[in-house]
Amino acid sequence: MNWIKRVLSLWNLENIKIVRRIIVSVVGATVLLIGIALLVLPGPAFIVIPIGLAILATEYAGARHWLKKVRQIANGVISGRRATNQSRQTRTAVRNGENA
Repeated sequence: MNWIKRVLSLWNLENIKIVRRIIVSVVGATVLLIGIALLVLPGPAFIVIPIGLAILATEYAGARHWLKKVRQIANGVISGRRATNQSRQTRTAVRNGENA
């Protein structure tokens, strides 16, 4: 019974928080570094990097800040593509004599 008390004393709330933060840091940093490596290697870097930042953002405010920046950039890219597609459709419609 004495060993049970000793084991339970190790699992206090502060130790659990520290272990969780270490695990999140290691996993998030690993995913982020893999994403950065995928910038020069073949692979979906622009998907992996935000995932790594999202993991790190659960524990760190700085990662939250960078994740917001990445989201803004991604939204700009997506809206730019939509505008390009819309302008292409408009040019096609004008060429065909339709009302754009």
